[in-house]
Amino acid sequence: MIKVGVFGVGHLGKFHLNNWKEIEGVKLVGFYDPSELNSDEVKKEYTLKRFKSADKLIDACDAIDIVAPTTEHYQLCKQAILKSKHVFVEKPLANTMEEAREIVKLAKEANIKFQVGHVERFNPALLAAKEHTLNPMFIEVHRLSQFNPRGTDVSVILDLMIHDIDIILSLVKSNVKNVFANGVNVLSDTPDIANVRIEFDNGCVANLTSSRISMKKMRKMRLFQKDSYVGIDFLDKKTEIIKYKTPDDKNVFSFDIETKNGKKTIAIAAPVIKETNAIKMELESFVDAIKKNKTTVVSEIDGFRAMEVAHLILEKISRNQVI
Repeated sequence: MIKVGVFGVGHLGKFHLNNWKEIEGVKLVGFYDPSELNSDEVKKEYTLKRFKSADKLIDACDAIDIVAPTTEHYQLCKQAILKSKHVFVEKPLANTMEEAREIVKLAKEANIKFQVGHVERFNPALLAAKEHTLNPMFIEVHRLSQFNPRGTDVSVILDLMIHDIDIILSLVKSNVKNVFANGVNVLSDTPDIANVRIEFDNGCVANLTSSRISMKKMRKMRLFQKDSYVGIDFLDKKTEIIKYKTPDDKNVFSFDIETKNGKKTIAIAAPVIKETNAIKMELESFVDAIKKNKTTVVSEIDGFRAMEVAHLILEKISRNQVI
């Protein structure tokens, strides 16, 4: 039985509590949150022990789940790692690159399991797309949300775009060559909307637009690659694949086209999307990595790489902003 403690029981933290209660082989021992309001609600609803200090909760656990504000990630990760506890931490990995670099170093030295909460890796639409071989050479991404003051402690890059940065880095097996970025502060002190172009050494190009000041929500990624197109709708959980038809393609809509190499048959497929709980899946994968002593799906290295690109984007935006 793996004993787990949760740090931060605000809006997202409560989702984590609900899912931890349903995961086999886990005992939820308690939580830590300095907010009296959050703590009173959780004690009443979950009849879960509130620990008055972070250290005491860490001592009582085998693994900790950090759903606290980004500014608290480094200190909580460090405290847990130095006591050889496994760590799950919500994205972004840390508040600064210096903190992230130190976390990676400590996690390696302690030889513990560490996972970053890039939950979109577990989105069923992406999982369905991955059943098709993905080797994108051009990527188009739009991630738009309505304004919510709760998320403005960090820029739209670290709040929203970092999801897509992480996914793109996991799909494109090449180093980043160039980054071009523009962004604007609209209703907060950090960029609320940004447009970014990432160029990779292998020739792949990714164009990303993220906004948290939109009238409607959108979370779409389009992948263009040799002989196929893959559209992923993270919000509505839909995947569309357009490609040359093969004998394995059954019961798909298809039509013929003339090319310079003769007639080709195009197939349009909509893979079956399995109903999944992405948060539960990522927490289960973390537990599985601990039990089976294997690498986590989204490691501290993955979290660091996503942060590295995100901070490079912020640096580019800062240079381009007119003061």
